[in-house]
Amino acid sequence: MTIARIAVGLHDQKICHMKKLLLLVLVAGMATTQAQIKMPAASSTQTIVQDFGLGRMELVYSRPNIKGRQLFKENSELAPLDKVWRTGANGATRLTLTDPVMMGGHNLDTGSYAIFTIPGKNDWTIIINKNARVSGTEYDSKADLFRFTVPAEKAKQNTETFTMQFTDIKAESCALELLWGGISVRVPITSSVIPRVRTQVEKALMADKVNVNVYYAAANFYYDMDKDLNKALANIAKATDANPQAYYMFLLKARIEKDLGDKAAAKVDAQKCMALATAQKNDDYVRMGSELVQKL
Repeated sequence: MTIARIAVGLHDQKICHMKKLLLLVLVAGMATTQAQIKMPAASSTQTIVQDFGLGRMELVYSRPNIKGRQLFKENSELAPLDKVWRTGANGATRLTLTDPVMMGGHNLDTGSYAIFTIPGKNDWTIIINKNARVSGTEYDSKADLFRFTVPAEKAKQNTETFTMQFTDIKAESCALELLWGGISVRVPITSSVIPRVRTQVEKALMADKVNVNVYYAAANFYYDMDKDLNKALANIAKATDANPQAYYMFLLKARIEKDLGDKAAAKVDAQKCMALATAQKNDDYVRMGSELVQKL
């Protein structure tokens, strides 16, 4: 065999080897591409953050769709009656609190908890469990903190995607509402806020030098939350004396006077609010002042 033929043979082998390498690279590339394919989750995850009381509540849960299947029936495919349900899909539904609350009349401290439920025909059992980061199928009744029941009611409309939401948010109360299919379940949540805020207000008012905004905040507290109209009026009077251009303060003063039955004083302060707001080009307060005068 000549040197030329040997060289040609080696060249052909090199080309063959390179082709094999290229094929392996292409196959590996296809496998990598396939591994990177991202699909929508069958049950999407939702995180809800709600300010409440003096803290914050965070709810994390997965949202399955009905897709024509039965639910809330005996041995139904979805959430069968009288059986512990993860209250969603995938992992356990998780509630995290930064401030203590009461749920169904039970104290619940700060921290993270799992919410399980037992659907019933007329009532649901709500279960608060301390194992917040387990799979939804890993329920352990020994980790239950407490249980309570709430009514199951007919919803105003049918809901395809399981939905949880905080509703009716007030200073010391709200509800965690569960909606799926034609069923609505409301879990009552309360917080003892007013005594703690009152302590803060009283402490701030005892300072050697009280800022005008402290008087305004105190007036708002006594008017909206504590329902002590006399204290509210005393503090808003000090606030308007210290800041006679604050149209928003005069509107609050007029509202307090109206609720106290002093319509004449309420009219004077509502008109003062309108005049100041007009000069400072705030149409919203002009409108609100006018609406108050019309109600006197």
